[in-house]
Amino acid sequence: MQFFVNAKAFKSGNGSEEYPFKTITEAADVAGPGDEVIVYPGIYRENVNPKNAGLPGMNVVYRSKEPLKAVITGSERITNWEPYEGDVWVSRIGNGIFGEYNPYTTLVYGDWFIQTMIAHTGEVYLNEKSLYEVTELEKVLNPVKYEPSWDADFSLHTWYTEQDAEKNETVIYANFGGLNPNEEEVEINVRRNCFYPQKEGVGYITLSGFTVKRAATQWAPPTGYQEGMIGPHWSKGWIIEDCDVYQSKCSGISLGKYLQPNNDNKWSKWKFKDGTQTERDAICQAQFDGWSKETIGSHIIRRCNIHDCGQTGIVGHLGGVFSLIEDNHIHHINNKQNLAGAEIGGIKMHAAIDVIIRRNHFHHCTRGLWLDWQAQGTRVTQNLFHDNTLPKDENAKEENALGLGEDIFVEVSHGPTLIDNNIMLSDCAMRLSTQGFALVHNLIAGSFVAVGQGVNNGSITKPSPRYTPYHMPHRTEVAGFMTILHGDARFYNNIFIQKPVRPCMQELSKAMENNAWSDLNMTVGTVPFDEYPTLEEYCEQFVGYCGMGSEQSDRYYNPLPVWTGGNVFFNGAKPVSKEKDYYADDTSKVFVEVVENNGKVCLRTNVYDSLSKSTASIIDSETLGLAFEPEQRFENPDGSEIVFDEDFFGNHRAANPTVGPFEESKGIFELFDIA
Repeated sequence: MQFFVNAKAFKSGNGSEEYPFKTITEAADVAGPGDEVIVYPGIYRENVNPKNAGLPGMNVVYRSKEPLKAVITGSERITNWEPYEGDVWVSRIGNGIFGEYNPYTTLVYGDWFIQTMIAHTGEVYLNEKSLYEVTELEKVLNPVKYEPSWDADFSLHTWYTEQDAEKNETVIYANFGGLNPNEEEVEINVRRNCFYPQKEGVGYITLSGFTVKRAATQWAPPTGYQEGMIGPHWSKGWIIEDCDVYQSKCSGISLGKYLQPNNDNKWSKWKFKDGTQTERDAICQAQFDGWSKETIGSHIIRRCNIHDCGQTGIVGHLGGVFSLIEDNHIHHINNKQNLAGAEIGGIKMHAAIDVIIRRNHFHHCTRGLWLDWQAQGTRVTQNLFHDNTLPKDENAKEENALGLGEDIFVEVSHGPTLIDNNIMLSDCAMRLSTQGFALVHNLIAGSFVAVGQGVNNGSITKPSPRYTPYHMPHRTEVAGFMTILHGDARFYNNIFIQKPVRPCMQELSKAMENNAWSDLNMTVGTVPFDEYPTLEEYCEQFVGYCGMGSEQSDRYYNPLPVWTGGNVFFNGAKPVSKEKDYYADDTSKVFVEVVENNGKVCLRTNVYDSLSKSTASIIDSETLGLAFEPEQRFENPDGSEIVFDEDFFGNHRAANPTVGPFEESKGIFELFDIA
């Protein structure tokens, strides 16, 4: 059955095409399995709460009649601004508009958020750009540039809020830089979400072709209730496709965790049990509460434009298992730098079990992709990463080590984590505080940082290793817990290119030599793994060993082996001393850059002029073997073997393939349409 919605209808009807509903919420109250809700162009200022789940193969489909013309927004237009002083205006808003959730009395709060920061979940927008909140009126009257921002000039547009308890009003002061806000488009966040079921288990929903923007979402840590502007809220089988998702205060799309009242942000509230332990508690409780492949996850996010959110474009813990994230444009996340903590990235996912992340374009994010804990069976393939770093040299400071940014951060996971056929061009390509991963056929022009580091909890005199779970293969059931030994790494058929290092990064690298979280190595190549054993060296520790009664040693806690083969190194990029079957060229001057050409995002490089001497073989699951701790192969989610015989574009590789992500050798590659 079809239901129709048109915000411009004279009055709400029965949902037929002739007499459509005026709101999406009316349709969401009645649509059921197999039904389709068709939404006409218009502005829909509502928090849609889908009441009814679909069934496997019978999703409840919400579709914009014209792509991106139906706009669901959590904001309201404000037109009662009065001059206050200079460029500053003031608006008084009756609190009745907010209902039970006032974004201007609700602070951003939660585990792993920098609690010294003061920020409300509300925002003020001027002509599609969000202003910068400050903590006192004086900073609105006399604003100062916020240099960490990617748009420091616009940071002079500031706002401040207070409550008039006597009149029950929210008062907002804003500096509009000489513009009259009553003549411009000025809006504020009002609603907490835009398309989000308020109860758990409303699965098998499709959201297709909408613009979704501006919600007063809360910080979404793995130990808290993880909400987003859009999200399935602990269910299964959602499809979010062809949407433009932007300006969520914290997270755009959540594939995250349900509310556990006894564990919710327990580290921040109770304080006596460390956040890492409360996260382990949350995982075990979720399994007790029914977290399984049969009930949770298996979502699809595809062909969406996700940008300009404060914390993450996509966030998830536990709820995103077995999902597919493909063909999305994920960019300009956390660019205001007004939120800080350990949960920020274009995508930030914990427990991305059997999640496939492919053919996405990540750029201009504080951090591109962060896979934290349990990246088991996760595959990152055919993606383009670039400019995921701090925006300016002067923003690079040692105390901001966690926020320096990389293309991919894999943290305290036991794998198997597979990263193949990607292009990674940021200053730091990967942060690797982890083990059990494989890099195959990538083009890498950034360094590896934090190798062998960043896996402890930061105590001063006591041992504090973080031990994390691993799971039964292709399932959610926990099989065990273990600390990170490091290593268990494979590098095959990759291209490494050393780019010039920014002076500020060189200085910072020196300053961070003794930093426990990251050394900020700036040398591209596999060389950070120089001290790791080969398989043969690792096995020598166990020769003659017969268990209990044998001579004591550190054999069970030493680093795990590293495997290499078929890699090539340019411009001074360095292999490990035990590198096998590699080719290094320090004489050719190789470059690689992202450019725009004929409406396409392109990669321009001369590296393929210098690959004639390199040799490579087809890599497969058998080559990569088992990730050590879970004893699981690098394989497809259904357990079948992967043969790396397709390149970045899906083109078939030759029996003796070209190294790197492209089988065809040429100087410019058209990668994506310009959004």
